[in-house]
Amino acid sequence: MIEIGQLANARAAQAFIDYLKGLNIQCHAVAHAQGVSLEINNPADENRARAELIEFAKNPYDSKYLQASWDNGATNTKFDYGPGTKGLIQQFMKGAGPLTLICFFVCVAIFAGMNLGFANAIFTQLSFFGAVADSGLNQVWRVFTPSLMHFSAMHIIFNILWWWYLGGKIETNLGTRPLLFLLVAAGTLPNIVQFYMTGPNFGGLSGVVYAVVGYTWLMGIRKPSCGISLPQSYMIFMLIWLVLGFTDVLGMPIANGAHIAGLCVGLAQALFDSRKSQQAKTS
Repeated sequence: MIEIGQLANARAAQAFIDYLKGLNIQCHAVAHAQGVSLEINNPADENRARAELIEFAKNPYDSKYLQASWDNGATNTKFDYGPGTKGLIQQFMKGAGPLTLICFFVCVAIFAGMNLGFANAIFTQLSFFGAVADSGLNQVWRVFTPSLMHFSAMHIIFNILWWWYLGGKIETNLGTRPLLFLLVAAGTLPNIVQFYMTGPNFGGLSGVVYAVVGYTWLMGIRKPSCGISLPQSYMIFMLIWLVLGFTDVLGMPIANGAHIAGLCVGLAQALFDSRKSQQAKTS
């Protein structure tokens, strides 16, 4: 058997297997802790199968893959797709690494505390107040901690779901280190930008969310074999959401500076990581 690559979940793997079947390439999936490995039987098919996998990673929602599932998909497949047999909680835990889950639950705990009568105390301890120059930076953690506070249900749901979905992809496919860098860099630099734009009254993981959005999207384009990608339509949605933040359409204050700065952090890190990987291959 020859492994041609990996995909994050079984449903995507089955769609790709069905597509290869239409090309007379026999392929099967092997589940493991980090996702699904794809293996082919015939060495003569390796180059074409790898090329097709790169194209699939760029746009897994292309209509030709859906059509292939209709044409070639088997109704008696025994592959484990997850939620029906393992449960939603187990799938939730499996879809993310420890850093993703820790940040997720810390944000939830802080939000719960703020809605159980401790809002003032929490804001006093975590807000950007005290990180400004006239305090001597003796509370330097405040440069980061505003990222953990959220002020409405919509605010936290939007942020932590994107964080779990994309942060989990990054951590389970590439490891904790790149995600930790994104969390620290995009959890601090965008806050500094936002402070100089509007002052210290802000909070939320949005800067980090835009960082993982930009990182996942660009890594999927520049290095499809890394196992992470973001459909073009999702990226367009996030850019539209960013633009709407500069209007009154959303009806709430938006940390636009943090969004833009976070996106720049993610894109810059993706450029660096993809370039580093390419250099390693040629050296």
